[in-house]
Amino acid sequence: MTRPLHNSPPKIEQAYHRGVAATYDFPSDLLAGQEELQQVRAELSALLKRLPWSVEPLDGFSDDHGWRKVERPASPGWTADEQAEVEKLRQREHELAVFVSTHRHWAELTGADRVHARSRLKHTHEDTEGPA
Repeated sequence: MTRPLHNSPPKIEQAYHRGVAATYDFPSDLLAGQEELQQVRAELSALLKRLPWSVEPLDGFSDDHGWRKVERPASPGWTADEQAEVEKLRQREHELAVFVSTHRHWAELTGADRVHARSRLKHTHEDTEGPA
């Protein structure tokens, strides 16, 4: 395979960097919705990591017949309060995801601009945090 004679990046890479470098003026409610969505997802993820592996009480098991060994300790299951908390967070995550993805702001953008703006919105919290 021959290399191009010029040193410029491929068109797709140029388009990506142009979109990433762009700044967007997002409505405050959209920014707030995205921020809460990220917080809810982080909270749900942390909760699921703390909970037992099985919602229902189950015996532990060990299986080494597959391509890797799988072991699980006995699970006491989740309490009614834990199940309710997971359900509440999943419901809120869904509501926020729908709010953000169907926000009227997206109608103002088309094609690649919409894709780049959506990607930029997902990373706005990184811009505001600054270096640690």
